[in-house]
Amino acid sequence: MSRPRRATIRDVAAKAGVSIATVSKYVNGQQSFSKPVEDKLRLAIDTLGYSQNPLARSMVTGRTTAIGLAVMDIANPHYANVVKGANRVALANGYNLFVVDMEESIAAARPLLEALTPRTDGLIVSARIPTEVADWLAGLDKPVAFLGQPEHQNVMTVGTDSVEVAALLANYLVRQGFTRFGYVGYSRAAWNVERLHGLRRVLEPAGAKLMVFDVEEPTSEAGERAAARILLRPDRPEVIIGCNDLVAIGVMSEATALGFKVPDDVAFAGIDNIPISRYVSPPLTTVDVCSQATGEVVMKKIMALIEDLPPPDDLVLEPALIIRDSTQRKVSAGH
Repeated sequence: MSRPRRATIRDVAAKAGVSIATVSKYVNGQQSFSKPVEDKLRLAIDTLGYSQNPLARSMVTGRTTAIGLAVMDIANPHYANVVKGANRVALANGYNLFVVDMEESIAAARPLLEALTPRTDGLIVSARIPTEVADWLAGLDKPVAFLGQPEHQNVMTVGTDSVEVAALLANYLVRQGFTRFGYVGYSRAAWNVERLHGLRRVLEPAGAKLMVFDVEEPTSEAGERAAARILLRPDRPEVIIGCNDLVAIGVMSEATALGFKVPDDVAFAGIDNIPISRYVSPPLTTVDVCSQATGEVVMKKIMALIEDLPPPDDLVLEPALIIRDSTQRKVSAGH
């Protein structure tokens, strides 16, 4: 059985007794008409079940009602939560969200964004991209926002302050009595430098020792692979901070496999507050970096720019310390 023919703009014009140009201007919001004319147009559209072709509309209006969101790794729950927050706001406001996963490939950023740009009214991009790509984005004739804190001064940013995130965690751990710290970082990320700065800002005045280690990717698997060289050294850290929860969980899992008691032999903390962090054993102390809220806020701001509302300021969201069992060690009298 053949499907019924879809109503066209020509059908609406004939039914309403107006020109095709009048229908086009009405459905694209380009012009208002008298109440009798608009009543006839609405009746014809409802009767025929006319719905506009999105591609045709974008050709007329120059708008796609789509926003692109490019993240480094959609498998990372932090980014998945950013997407969830952004998509919630987009759907509530009549926008579609196109998500691109750069899969931790800096080299892939430019080609993927070039493919995404013509299909969208605005772009939201992870700050961890090369400077030349950030410069190119800043020169586009459309709104662009970064997730995080890039060095580029001409693009709106939304996120938490990585220095303050690390300092918040370090202050708590110093108060817990830890003096030998290990940081398992990801040196390819700009925020890694900022987090190290936040740690050192607190640890150096406290006289605490900081050992810095690096992983090849910010994943739990990379954390597991790095664990032995961190834990089996004679001066192993008393507490290990992962650059994110995934890395911390990976190192902590391998520590348990190697026979260490967590947190009595070695304590652990992460950053992000991804959902699984509360369910691992022991539950992981972490810093909530407002992942879903970041997605919601950046989407509201990019929509404001698209709709020519007053340009919003950058927004730094307030991180929150989440204390769990992975740092609640039994302190001996001699410690």
